Amino acid sequence: MSSRRTVSLVTLGCARNEVDSEELAGRLAAGGWDLVEGDARADVTVVNTCGFIDAAKQDSIQTLLEAAEGGGKVVAAGCMAERYGSELAESLPEAQVIGFDDYAAITDRLDDVVDGRSLAPHDPRDRRTLLPISPVERDASQVHVPGHAPLESLPGAEGTDLPYRATVPRRRLSGGPVANLKIASGCDRRCTFCAIPAFRGAYVSRRPDEVVLEAQWLASEGVREVFLVSENSTSYGKDLGDVRALETLLPRLAAVEGLDRVRVSYLQPAEVRPGLVEALTGTPGVVPYFDLSFQHASGPLLRRMRRFGDRERFLELLDTVRERAPEAGARSNFIVGFPGETEEEFEELVAFLTEARLDAIGVFGYSDEDGTEAEGHADKVPQEIVDERVARLTDLANELMAQRAEERVGTDVSVLVEAVLEDGAYEGRAAHQAPEVDGSTILYGEDLAVGDLVRATVLQSVGADLVAEQTEDREDAEASPRTDGESGDR
Repeated sequence: MSSRRTVSLVTLGCARNEVDSEELAGRLAAGGWDLVEGDARADVTVVNTCGFIDAAKQDSIQTLLEAAEGGGKVVAAGCMAERYGSELAESLPEAQVIGFDDYAAITDRLDDVVDGRSLAPHDPRDRRTLLPISPVERDASQVHVPGHAPLESLPGAEGTDLPYRATVPRRRLSGGPVANLKIASGCDRRCTFCAIPAFRGAYVSRRPDEVVLEAQWLASEGVREVFLVSENSTSYGKDLGDVRALETLLPRLAAVEGLDRVRVSYLQPAEVRPGLVEALTGTPGVVPYFDLSFQHASGPLLRRMRRFGDRERFLELLDTVRERAPEAGARSNFIVGFPGETEEEFEELVAFLTEARLDAIGVFGYSDEDGTEAEGHADKVPQEIVDERVARLTDLANELMAQRAEERVGTDVSVLVEAVLEDGAYEGRAAHQAPEVDGSTILYGEDLAVGDLVRATVLQSVGADLVAEQTEDREDAEASPRTDGESGDR
């Protein structure tokens, strides 16, 4: 009977949190812990919480309480734990709390929990103050940045199944042909509605060689698509002295043996340079996918958010993208009911969405976030008006996404198979569909397997989803010209 201790990891929130959990899993595996899944009882459960908006915080608290049922030992990690620290520990005695600085010593922290020693929760602080203001003067080694583990051997890693030959502490927690790959953490922007920079810290890029090494390992694990994640991918490299670093990184990643797709998330419209548009639309293996953080379309309201752009500029950007790649995918999220939002400003957003032809649209009602500038704004929109605008824009978004999907009927797409269904049916995603956040494609074909990338013709649309039929086998698809910004299978 094994004497190794067991841990269960529960991840909430965004793709960046998923990468952080896999770092924790790698460190724990190297430190002699066994990871258990599902209903198996573990010595301790770690909940990687989300602290972005009220709904996410409530979900995190509920998950922590459920994990503690039956007297199990529970540790709160992640954004909510970092953001509230000792305050969370005091209000939720069912769980012990760790911050980002504890991640490098996660095995020691969990040993303490299992042995009955209480952890001393941290007092929250603005993590932006931990690194120099000037990006080029930053050194990530000065502070622990989740998901940025250094390329060095870990004590006790020898003889374990830790990936990268015990050089980078990451262990996949889910299978499948798609994996998130973190390229940076933190944010230097000062959007008045957002608290993320305060608890995630200043912007820090991972070095390109580290990103490529991790992509190579992921490919060796059967990953066919990497999804590059960060709080702001368009700022990648500015702290490394190269504001065009993403443009040069993308071809390196696309050249990794075994990878068929490279996808980028979270682009700031004001930072999307012509060279980046060219790299995203003209690099074989890089899908022409634009996850653009518009947030709104009214210029005056965006200025109150401390953001840039307006309806005209955003439409010009989309036109530029589609001139180079008519089939390009585009998605964005929008905040409705920001303090002071007038009916005219809301109608400006409605007009933009009607013209923009986005594939995926997220709509969120504004709510105050602790410590943000907007929290102190006096001209709050009444909640009943916020709710009415959210409902109206959500209905419009659903209609517009369905229209955009219908436009793709009759076109050729390349579908990455992610699940085998029944009766010759498979589920996957075309290039314009990102994992989890966008729609999917039901594919009818023959003798396919998870991880196959096949060409197909779209037969119909169902809401934002597509139904397609395989038109070429994998061998033929490999030699065919690209139709939706992808290279063929390698």
